[in-house]
Amino acid sequence: MTASCTFPAARLPLLTLALLAAYPSARAEDGPVVDASASIGIGVIDGDRQDRLLYDQYSGLRPGAGVIGLAGADYYRRDDERGTSLQFEAADLLTGNRELGLRWKRPGDWKLSLNYGELTRRAPFTVNSGLAGAGSTAPGVVALPQGPGSGSDFDLKTTRTALGVAYSKVLSRDWQLDASVKSEDKEGSRLFGVGMACPSVIAPGCGVTTGVQAGSGVLLLPEPIDSNHTQVEGRLSYASGQLRLSAGYYGSFYRNANGSLTPAVPGALFNPVGSLFPLAPGLQSILGQPVALPPDNQAHQLDLAGSYSFTRTTLLNFKLAYSQASQTASFAAMGLGGAPAGRSDLGGKLATTLAQAGLTARPLPRLSLTGNVRYEHRSDTTPIALYNIEGTSLFTNRQLPLTRFSGKLQGSYQFSGDWRGTLAVDAESIDRGEFTASSAIAGVTALRQKTDETGVRAELRRRMSQDLSGAISVESRRRDGSNWLRDNSGLGLTEVPDPSAPGAGLANGIFSPTLADRRRDKVRLHADWQPNEKLAFQLAAEGGRDSYQTPSAYGLRSSSMNQLSVDWTYVVSTAWSFNGYLSSGRQQLDQARPGAALLAYDNRTTTLGLGFTGKPAARWEVGGSLAFIEDRNAYNQTLDATADAGSAALLAATGGLPDITFRQTAVRLFGKYTLDKQRSLRIDVVHQRSFSSDWSWGYNGVPFTYSDGTTVNARQSQSVSFIGVTYTHRWP
Repeated sequence: MTASCTFPAARLPLLTLALLAAYPSARAEDGPVVDASASIGIGVIDGDRQDRLLYDQYSGLRPGAGVIGLAGADYYRRDDERGTSLQFEAADLLTGNRELGLRWKRPGDWKLSLNYGELTRRAPFTVNSGLAGAGSTAPGVVALPQGPGSGSDFDLKTTRTALGVAYSKVLSRDWQLDASVKSEDKEGSRLFGVGMACPSVIAPGCGVTTGVQAGSGVLLLPEPIDSNHTQVEGRLSYASGQLRLSAGYYGSFYRNANGSLTPAVPGALFNPVGSLFPLAPGLQSILGQPVALPPDNQAHQLDLAGSYSFTRTTLLNFKLAYSQASQTASFAAMGLGGAPAGRSDLGGKLATTLAQAGLTARPLPRLSLTGNVRYEHRSDTTPIALYNIEGTSLFTNRQLPLTRFSGKLQGSYQFSGDWRGTLAVDAESIDRGEFTASSAIAGVTALRQKTDETGVRAELRRRMSQDLSGAISVESRRRDGSNWLRDNSGLGLTEVPDPSAPGAGLANGIFSPTLADRRRDKVRLHADWQPNEKLAFQLAAEGGRDSYQTPSAYGLRSSSMNQLSVDWTYVVSTAWSFNGYLSSGRQQLDQARPGAALLAYDNRTTTLGLGFTGKPAARWEVGGSLAFIEDRNAYNQTLDATADAGSAALLAATGGLPDITFRQTAVRLFGKYTLDKQRSLRIDVVHQRSFSSDWSWGYNGVPFTYSDGTTVNARQSQSVSFIGVTYTHRWP
């Protein structure tokens, strides 16, 4: 389906004539081969803005558009005398998702491609607010005098506009040059905001909430977006005999026209129960201070890759690369003050060195071996400076060096024509370098400098008959690491050899799951079955479990997953075919949280798809699809015997967090009628129904409300239908 912005029906004939004039008919006489087409159409879509929040997220349509225009074109020209071909494609010309592409080439000599694309993304919810200058770098917060819902609606959206150029040239029999540039502009605004609750160690002078003042505030401040990302690539390749070499450069350049966001905050906001109160002393200045936006940055990488064939069965491949990323945007130019003494910018600099090599060999007719090693070292030379002040505590930024070494060895043996076995082992070691002693960590109790992980995988594959084959694989992995390092709040770290020792201070700590000891076990089944030449099935089943261990009684304890999927195709005849899929998956996570709260997260996802294509008559083509998805998230909460009476009463009264369910059904049908060799008509019909009970932005009809009365909401049940008619003319 293709759709677009509002398009008056009265203008369709004029656009049709313009597109037809752009593609003159190809002559029947000898000469270049030309094949071209142009399509023009009109569509009607129902549903109001609330019914189309999910549908319009990436559709490129203007909200509220009921009548829409459809347009596209393609052109192909092959000149055998010159050995060149030219191809042009255009799609969604009347929408916010336009795409244009040009390919011009002489095979074996050169190739040029140009691409232009647009993509509009709208937030799938409605914002109602009194905010002045929403989407600017200086928005003005206005507490709605009539209360939540009395402001005006506005859409949060971002628009991407990308232009790309690529060129390839064969310099000689052994050498080839490839180069490309892609530049993308991004404009608009997206969900963003600030918040503060007093008192706090970072703002000891901020007043608390009382019966006459608000000591907390959460404000929606859309992030203003006006940036450009340009990527440049170049590669010189050499191939002769047994040797292949390739040297390349990659550059990334990000520029943001907006350095910071500085809101104007009024002296009074709504408290959590909806009363408009003056702000506590100090809160207004905290909420109104500048907020840094993504800064300008750049990165460069040079690499050399290649391979060498020792024999027909032995191949060596390798890659060496060096990259450097920097961030030197001026604090003052970004509108930020209070920089550390002697620092006008971050001076961020990361340098990464990469080396990897792999060997593939077949020492015996039935035995194949593969091995590879990889080394990566990241050096962080960002200057250390005093950026954080929390009460009487002073903290600097932190450098993040990293050294990673990994290797893998895999062997496969063909026992017979029907049996094949594979055994693989791998290992990975990560060293995060020395901790910056003058910095501090937040959110976790301790860190680890080193982690080591090993894994083994075994697979057995068998062809059971001419129509049936299958495989089973089993994988087991283990991860552990060095001693835990307890944070001393800006005074470095203390190594804890025995976390269970008295005074270790880790028994009630919080630890990152990525650093915890972990045991992972997985099993996977796969089967292909084709009972006859018309019908084919593919079956895949997978299950696994992770177990985590840390010195604390809190945190993630275990997680598990299982997945089952079936795909099938049925070809009735040369005119009719059917296909479908069914997938069901489940993920579970068990964790203990401070306050004696136990949470079991359970996610279940089911997807179903059916499709068909056919030719009921010589001039007719029809097709359609049905897609269904249901994603359900359950948060099962319990308390252990140490929970306090207040927590027990709250859980008993509320039942804990409610489930979040997303369900969507989409039906798509099309019919194409060929008028003659050059002309055809196509009809598209789409109907989509969605349901979402995500309580993040509303619950039981009550929208999420910010401290100024701004609300964010989305209709739980949404339904939208589309019907479009497209006329296509082809040449010759």
